[in-house]
Amino acid sequence: MLTLQTIKADPEFVINRLAVKGFDGKKIINDILDIDARRRRLQQQCDSDASELKKLAASIGALMKEGRKEEAEVAKGKVAELKEETKKMQQELEESENEMRDLLLTVPNLPNADVPEGKCAVDNVVVKTGGKIPELGSEALPHWDLAKKYNLIDFELGVKVTGAGFPFYLGKGARLQRALIQFFLDSASEAGYTEVEPPFVVNEASGYGTGQLPDKEGQMYHVTLDDLYLIPTAEVPVTNIYRDVIIPGTELPKKNCAYSPCWRREAGSYGKDVRGLNRLHQFDKVEIVRIEKPEDSYSALEEMKSHVENLLNNLGLPWRILKLCGGDMSFTSAITYDFEVWSAAQQRWLEVSSVSNFETYQANRLKCRYRDEDKKIKLCHTLNGSALALPRIVAALLEDNQTDRGIIIPECLRKYTGFDIID
Repeated sequence: MLTLQTIKADPEFVINRLAVKGFDGKKIINDILDIDARRRRLQQQCDSDASELKKLAASIGALMKEGRKEEAEVAKGKVAELKEETKKMQQELEESENEMRDLLLTVPNLPNADVPEGKCAVDNVVVKTGGKIPELGSEALPHWDLAKKYNLIDFELGVKVTGAGFPFYLGKGARLQRALIQFFLDSASEAGYTEVEPPFVVNEASGYGTGQLPDKEGQMYHVTLDDLYLIPTAEVPVTNIYRDVIIPGTELPKKNCAYSPCWRREAGSYGKDVRGLNRLHQFDKVEIVRIEKPEDSYSALEEMKSHVENLLNNLGLPWRILKLCGGDMSFTSAITYDFEVWSAAQQRWLEVSSVSNFETYQANRLKCRYRDEDKKIKLCHTLNGSALALPRIVAALLEDNQTDRGIIIPECLRKYTGFDIID
């Protein structure tokens, strides 16, 4: 969440930057400032009363020694009254602090100055492209037909056993999944990321820490009996490793990668845009997460973008990078770059990765801090990225690499699949 200091330093700037995300922040920012003023008044009065209580306590002892019992009793009465008033003010202070935190949790992160203005995806800016778009004949099949033809994925069986959006991967389709996961993990390890195998469910505090709560309750699967949430991405448990931690500055950056299944309650519309692997309730993904000093986070972001770009180049897929406009960014992000691959049979771009810098927004919620060389405690910057999400990668691989002999497997995956063609 935004720090109170950020808001107080320049409220108009905060309101104007929030508007880039399409968020009308004028009322809530003014409410936060009003609560802060009330909180400070209460704190000052509490401090003043505490000082007065200390003086009265000292005077009572002196009065008793001097035998001035009546005056001492009057002073004791004042102490009792003051203690009762202080108790009420402390309760009001606690309520004000809780109200402040609740409001701060509803304010999105400020977009970085480089974020373009815009309301939706059509306003995103293409900043880089790569790879060669294949030219397929008129008989080319979309991935859901290829999956059926080669017995790779059974969508109907998933509906029978669980429901829409939970496919079964079969035979070479299952092996292709495992190959991609291992390739992505090995690539991350070679790039200096330490692999973590996290829990696939998290508690409420973890959801608040990374900003899924209270913004995305409707998208998360909630295990109500245990009050746990199925993770929408490994970002959540991995970033929460550093919740309530003060990291020695000499140990930064922290670089982690993790494979996990991911669950999202977002599928439910109909049509070609969500058919097959285009949108699922459960899917596999490898995530990269970094904890950085603020002055290093944007060079780290560039490294992460290059890492994802290299993965797509090794897979031989046509790709493009989009800088998201303010209106298409997530609640928690300061800047986000989406990677898309070309789906040749569908004739459309499919998002396969988002790489984001959250600056101090998540770190403030997490209390993820570091101790600098001057022994000062400061907030870290947090970053994450998909490297990569599997479903649309698989869709593009199947469609873009189909031939009259079968589907050609990219060379980088063959040592993991054990085959070079699906026929």
